[in-house]
Amino acid sequence: MNDDALLAEQRAYYSAGAAEYDRPYAEHEALRELLTVVDDLPITGDVLELACGTGQWTARLAARARSVTAVDAATEVLALARARTASPSVRFVEADLFEWRPPRRYDTVFFAFWLSHVPPTRLPDFWNTVAAALAPGGKAIFIDDGPEAAAYEEVLPNQPAPAALRRLDDGSQYRIVKVFHDAQTLAADLTALGWAARIRTMAGHFVGIAEPPTATGRGNGRAIVG
Repeated sequence: MNDDALLAEQRAYYSAGAAEYDRPYAEHEALRELLTVVDDLPITGDVLELACGTGQWTARLAARARSVTAVDAATEVLALARARTASPSVRFVEADLFEWRPPRRYDTVFFAFWLSHVPPTRLPDFWNTVAAALAPGGKAIFIDDGPEAAAYEEVLPNQPAPAALRRLDDGSQYRIVKVFHDAQTLAADLTALGWAARIRTMAGHFVGIAEPPTATGRGNGRAIVG
């Protein structure tokens, strides 16, 4: 089995559910508190935001960055993000992140609740894309669900990638990729790819900062988990 159909269903879910996308932020105080983490992260210069969704994080990034390029595959969520983010320093791009390649380099690559939607077999290519998008000295910063979040999902067995079933208000159902990364395992995987990563857990989520392999080799990987 390959994961193309699963990823197509995932894109369809976020397009169809754009109006419901922000509901978790309204319902869960922990998520609203997590948004404030941006203020303490080393977000600088020109920022590339992957899977920006409805722009919950975009305006906070723009407040700290010289510019933000925010990318998402769903027209419907991008429309909401544009309406929410009035900053002239923000540019939105509609693109499939599994096919799109950044045309330039950035000081920061940021993604919140996207890593868990990347099938494990595609992770090495994904991290290579992130590395290629970073300017010298740049950092990748990422936020996502930890293993505790599995208790709140309808996990599906026998799928081409770890997956969960999501339902919308109209009763429609969609499979999405959902990988519940353990911070220590993720740090070890990044180290094996040559990244230097610092990952900390926070109320069932994790926040990571990672520096890519150097141009001279892939043996500089190290990890700090706390």
